Amino acid sequence: MRYLNNRSTRLDKTATLALVGGESLLGREIRDLMSGHELGPGLRLIAGGSEEAGKLTEQGGEPALVGALDKESLKSARVVFLAGPAESTRKVLDLAPSGRLIDLTYAAEDRAAARLRAPMAEPAGYSVPAGSIDVIASAAATAIAITLGRLHALSPIKRSVAHIFEPASEHGAPALEELQRQTVGLLSFKGQPKEIFDAQLAFNLLPRYGEEAPVALEEAEQRIERHLATLLSVSSRAPMPSLRLIQAPVFHGYSISLWVEFGSNPGVAAMERVLDAGPVDLRTGDTGPPDVVSIAGQEGIAIGGVVLDRNNPQAAWMWIVADNLRLRAENAILVAQQLP
Repeated sequence: MRYLNNRSTRLDKTATLALVGGESLLGREIRDLMSGHELGPGLRLIAGGSEEAGKLTEQGGEPALVGALDKESLKSARVVFLAGPAESTRKVLDLAPSGRLIDLTYAAEDRAAARLRAPMAEPAGYSVPAGSIDVIASAAATAIAITLGRLHALSPIKRSVAHIFEPASEHGAPALEELQRQTVGLLSFKGQPKEIFDAQLAFNLLPRYGEEAPVALEEAEQRIERHLATLLSVSSRAPMPSLRLIQAPVFHGYSISLWVEFGSNPGVAAMERVLDAGPVDLRTGDTGPPDVVSIAGQEGIAIGGVVLDRNNPQAAWMWIVADNLRLRAENAILVAQQLP
């Protein structure tokens, strides 16, 4: 929360904010970050599905009732966070509330008013037109954009390659349950559920899902490419990297192996110096490179393992990790803080 709390807030602290889908994985991250935040008292919970409406829950240490997803619940909200199923986002779009929409589901991405947002990777003073739908960028794209932007400003990048290891939680709670059941099933020699991945993910790495998977891994890879190209175009103008997405058997957190070739290699010390500023937690020396276990629930991104390429004097490797859900939630709240 330190990075969020250090940012100035333009939005009126008494403004009413609505969160659609507060029981989803992303919704819970928004709720957690808003507890104790200056905008937190104005957060209203709205169901992402019909089964959630009327549920008694907790927000900021106080009892809270989850409201129904209808025009009445949305009409007074200055900002509406969309964190539920894609169908709930489409329903909100149909209801056309007057408040600013911040979409964490990607369901509004193809709307004409949609604008991709990741304040952590945007240049100072960046803004989008009033009436835009703010679509929060992929956490992987945000992490790579931050890293390449700083390195490119230090010494022009010639080319780069990123291998991105995706966690199950990018596909929501059902994917987490499937990975857990697969793991237990393998250890007890039982059958494995394959509704999400249509392949064995437990104790495995997947370059693609099975043919019956509802969403192809290639779709997620292409989304990261689109988001990264947009973020780089509005910030550093660093060249677009080649990237490959691999599904990893982990519950939460992106891991990214990034290779960067410079026109003139600035050296490890200089690279670490430009990377070492919020929202980056730089790990050097005895601390060792970061991992998804240590980054869970942490703000920003962590970078470590910065080493020169032994076979290319102009290139370097580094290891990046980020809590995928927390990073997207942080950027969504940063967007809300910037609104007038």
